[in-house]
Amino acid sequence: MPRSPRGRLFFANPGPTNIPDSILHAVAHHAVDFHDPAFMKMYDDCVAGIKRVLKTKQYMFMYTGSGHAAWEAALVNLFSSGDTLLIPETGNFSESWGRMAKNLGLSVQTVATPDWRRGVEMSAVKAALSEDKQHTIKAVCVVHNETSTGMYLPVDQIRAALDATKHPALLLVDTISSLGSLDFRMDEWGVDCVVGASQKGLMLPTGMSFTGVSEKAMDAHASSTLPKHYLSWTVMQGRKQQSFVGTVPVNFFFGLKESLRLLLDDEGLDEVFARHARLGEAVRRCVRHWSGNNGPQVYCSNPARESNSVTAVLMPEGHSAEAIRKTTKEKFNVSLGGGLSKLNGQVFRIGHMGDLNEPMVLGTLASVEMALRVNGVPHAAGGVNAAIEYLARGGGEAG
Repeated sequence: MPRSPRGRLFFANPGPTNIPDSILHAVAHHAVDFHDPAFMKMYDDCVAGIKRVLKTKQYMFMYTGSGHAAWEAALVNLFSSGDTLLIPETGNFSESWGRMAKNLGLSVQTVATPDWRRGVEMSAVKAALSEDKQHTIKAVCVVHNETSTGMYLPVDQIRAALDATKHPALLLVDTISSLGSLDFRMDEWGVDCVVGASQKGLMLPTGMSFTGVSEKAMDAHASSTLPKHYLSWTVMQGRKQQSFVGTVPVNFFFGLKESLRLLLDDEGLDEVFARHARLGEAVRRCVRHWSGNNGPQVYCSNPARESNSVTAVLMPEGHSAEAIRKTTKEKFNVSLGGGLSKLNGQVFRIGHMGDLNEPMVLGTLASVEMALRVNGVPHAAGGVNAAIEYLARGGGEAG
């Protein structure tokens, strides 16, 4: 019988993420009536708090379901059968959103990315919009932070492409692995529908998601004919909470209240973003050092697109990322993310979002470096020292 690992699990997955003890304790609250005035006050405060993180003053709808539920809610509430969506290719999750749209009877036009390591070109997005003279494209759907590749997409540049071409399409953005980790500005960037979820930057258990919705999107909703009920915004607007068709997941809101306190009041959003930038750069410096001696590389080869919430690490040819994950988990009790879609077996992923600090990151990196040695993977030793040197200086500069 295999022995149980000693010590605490180092959970370095890019979602779900570590849940702070104070949030775990808050979620363990006894059950309450979701119509009770005291709960409704907390509920309203939580909705207002999420809007502060999204930087919006517009509509909010919430669901009992993971981020995929919010994806589907956005699609069925905004579109009709046969409508065309433009989806820039960013990786596994842009592909998944496209498959969902097709299964719902929508048409998908993809802006192809020849090299996932570089990311989609804004000029290609702009060209696709310019060519759509009849405005058949009803929306542009983008993934703000693509966890499969460890890259983010500049949403403000997508908005600029829409504005430059005077295209009326809605702008939909998946913030599942960016919200609460990277800056997001729904109203300033002219985003019409934002998809978010509980289990990443918000540091909650998996199972609750939401959409922020603009006035323009609500106008589109009025003429949408795709079937919907449980996820219908119209049905939700007739309920006291303006969300949740059915029982409200009350325990999530006790946890969400504590999550928002930690993000907005205890640390502050600007400091949260700075911490993620600092820890993300430390991870990348470590991996860049390992890349010597033909070692593993940061998968993202475009410095302008590097994600501060997750780093995908590309293994040298002939070496398995799954072997590294197996060693870190079984020998060192460190859990890493695996490769997704066509990157399965080629990359492992280090999540550095949510409830995380320098010792947790350094412990993870040290375990990975040991696993590289155990598995005979070529690399330049001392990557952890590169991260330490950066962090010891305060982590003030990138590069």
